[in-house]
Amino acid sequence: MDNVGIVVEDMDAAVAFFTELGLEVEGRTQVEGPWADKTVGIEGIRCEIAMMRVPDGHGRLELSQYLTPVASPAVPENAPYHILGMHRVMYRVENIDELLPRLRKHGGELVAEVVQYGDSYKLCYVRALGGVIIGLAEQLD
Repeated sequence: MDNVGIVVEDMDAAVAFFTELGLEVEGRTQVEGPWADKTVGIEGIRCEIAMMRVPDGHGRLELSQYLTPVASPAVPENAPYHILGMHRVMYRVENIDELLPRLRKHGGELVAEVVQYGDSYKLCYVRALGGVIIGLAEQLD
């Protein structure tokens, strides 16, 4: 897999949020023109894209902010976790308890609770960026 794409409302806020998770900006650009229109099937798009690389270099996240036409919400606000479709991207983190307050500063809110899965992981889900759910997994030693 090359990357996972997320459409966002505010590119700067999204880049700040994912930078807090440890991703690094690989590049930022705008795309538009006939080739872009044909790719997504919408005429007259203008889109800002930020490609973010995970720290180990084995994956990327493509953030897209549609400037024209402006993206419309696809899911209801605070949609339940079990709706159909892609429901989250999980990130391995070092310290969930230390990370959560930093993510709150960027609009991230805990969906429910931080839980421990046996002796293996601490896990939680965070809702941010217009309703996107991000999973956090801290491996326990």
